[in-house]
Amino acid sequence: MEPDLEIDARGLLCPLPVLRLRKRMQPLRSGQTALLWATDPAAHVDVPHFCAEAGHDLVDLREDEDATGFLVRKG
Repeated sequence: MEPDLEIDARGLLCPLPVLRLRKRMQPLRSGQTALLWATDPAAHVDVPHFCAEAGHDLVDLREDEDATGFLVRKG
């Protein structure tokens, strides 16, 4: 699945990856997706928590050589 939006948050520490995800997802329509690339280990906790709180779905996790991709569908 190709995301509608790709966000590079590599090198950013908590809470910046989730804050960037929240801001960049605002203009998306319900059902559109964003792929957040993050290197911060806290993102594995923060992104699912953000999705649960905001009503979004964490659709997929992708591993890159240095980062994890979080595919989020806007609720």
